[in-house]
Amino acid sequence: MTGRRPERLAGEVREEIARMIAFELKDPRLGFVTVTRVELAHDLRYARVHVGVLGSEAEREKTLTALRSAAGFIRRELGRRLRIHHSPEVDFRYDKGIDATDRVARLLAEEDERLRSQGGGEGGSSATRDAEGGPERESPAGGDGEGRPGETGGTGGTGE
Repeated sequence: MTGRRPERLAGEVREEIARMIAFELKDPRLGFVTVTRVELAHDLRYARVHVGVLGSEAEREKTLTALRSAAGFIRRELGRRLRIHHSPEVDFRYDKGIDATDRVARLLAEEDERLRSQGGGEGGSSATRDAEGGPERESPAGGDGEGRPGETGGTGGTGE
C-alpha cells in the first residue's frame, strides 16, 4: 500500500493511543507517558508505538510492562474506534531520543550556569559575550553602542 494512508493512519493511531493512556487505562504502574510517534507497517497490521516516560529507569520499565499488558485492550479499541478491518498488533518501545534531548538540555543549562558564575553578576546574556566567555565588548565606535552594523567608527571621511 502506497500513498499517504499509512502516515495518516499512524497519526490517528498515535492520537487514539495517547487518549486511551491518559483517560482510560487505570493501571497503577503507569507513570507520566507521552506517545511520541507511531511506525505503522505498510500492510497496517503492525504498529510500533514509541513512548517517552518521565521518571527513573525502574519507573520506565514498570510503565512499559503496564502498556504491554494493555496492548490487547488497545488493539481492540483501535479497531473499533478507527473502523479498520484489521487492527494492528501494538508493540510499545521506549523512545531513546527523549534521553538525548534531555542530555542536551542539561548540558546547555550547565554551560549557561557556568557562564553566569564567571560573569560575577554583570548584566547581559551569555549571547553577547565574546567567544572565550569574557565580559561584553564595547562597540567598535567607542561610543554609546548605537552604531549600525558595518560601521567601524574609524577615521572615515576626516581626511587624516
